[in-house]
Amino acid sequence: MAPRGTAASLLLLLLLPALAVPPAGAGLSGYFGTKSRYEEVNPHLVRDPLSLGPGVGAAPPPSCAPLQLRAVLRHGTRYPTAGQVRRLGELHARLLRRPAEPAACPAAAALAAWPMWYEESLDGRLAPQGRRDMELLARRLAARFPALFAARRRLALASSSKHRCLQSGAAFRRGLGPDLSLGGDEVEVEVNDSLMRFFDHCAKFVALVEENDAAMCQVSAFKEGPEMKKVLEKVASALCLPVKELNADLVQVAFLTCSYELAIKNVTSPWCSLFSEEDAKVLEYLNDLKQYWKRGYGYDINSRSSCILFQDIFQHLDKAVEESKSSKPISSPLIVQVGHAETLQPLLALMGFFKDEEPLMANNFARQEHRKFRSGRIVPYAANLVLVLYHCDHVNASREEYQVQMLLNERPMVFHHSNETISTYADLKDYYRDILENCHFKEECELPKVNVTAVDEL
Repeated sequence: MAPRGTAASLLLLLLLPALAVPPAGAGLSGYFGTKSRYEEVNPHLVRDPLSLGPGVGAAPPPSCAPLQLRAVLRHGTRYPTAGQVRRLGELHARLLRRPAEPAACPAAAALAAWPMWYEESLDGRLAPQGRRDMELLARRLAARFPALFAARRRLALASSSKHRCLQSGAAFRRGLGPDLSLGGDEVEVEVNDSLMRFFDHCAKFVALVEENDAAMCQVSAFKEGPEMKKVLEKVASALCLPVKELNADLVQVAFLTCSYELAIKNVTSPWCSLFSEEDAKVLEYLNDLKQYWKRGYGYDINSRSSCILFQDIFQHLDKAVEESKSSKPISSPLIVQVGHAETLQPLLALMGFFKDEEPLMANNFARQEHRKFRSGRIVPYAANLVLVLYHCDHVNASREEYQVQMLLNERPMVFHHSNETISTYADLKDYYRDILENCHFKEECELPKVNVTAVDEL
């Protein structure tokens, strides 16, 4: 049996990741795109994981009571996918095959000695930190909206079929404790891929974007462009490898390994030493280009395919309004759905958020330095879009009786139509009337019947 002091030291070491102390190499962490920690958008959580932040946000008028909360969440921190693990293994094996002298090539020597602990079987599964992300998010939302999360309120919990999402849903439920009426800690999470993975069910998106290499021509061009070439040469030099043995994908997987080690283990990986902040900006742009052209504003079908989810959100809000007007109990006061970055990014694009005047292109990296479309700020791990419907007494007009607040990553969003963080429900529906009435998932996602090229159609 270990001496008491040793046991205490071991316990402290085990707890270190949970203490959320920013590691020394966290200077790159603002550029990890979709592999970013949630704390990057809410730094106050590093000090206090249950803090609601500086200035909780614009509260509705005092005479308003929340009726319904609808949340779409991205799963928590996950392990790399099998493909990423394979590429990392390939790069690591190259370093092992070319043993470097520590004095001549310290980075290569350090990385050759680095234990390759990732296995393909992990394949994007939820990491322990990801469960913690979800439990803490649930506790903060309950603290922010206590009336909605009160005892005996029904929670409707749905998820994509992916293991990381199902586990995230279960962790969110655990974070709320046993008081909600859905049952004990072990709650059945409904699988709903038609809403959480709508992109898989959209034939036009799959054929013309997902499986069409030509649709990613801007991404491919940037990989071969001068900015990436400079990063490639620098990394090859640091690893004492010929440049021809590296490519943009291998360099990106090295960069993402730095991000995974930080997000999963809260440590500074030796892989981080290969990159400066300027390199990180280039690699973030590569990630954002892919998100822009595959999930954002690059092609209309990216966002139009999400209208099935958008309309479902408003159908539930409509039902809550009808029940309130009839003085009935709200049948679904809490609706929480867990999906992916690929679920949230198109939905936010459909709503017109984070749209730059100029598209993201392979040749405008420098001009896009201050772009709105930064995926790490929009959809980090545990990203969340929350709509809260309120009923308000003592209003001047009947259309002011129902109001809506929207939060992204727990921060109030400013509505386009009003430049305010609170909108009447009627005004919000008017603003999005075209999508609500004229975006039909089946028609949007049908492949064109005439024989046109993918580029022509897009």
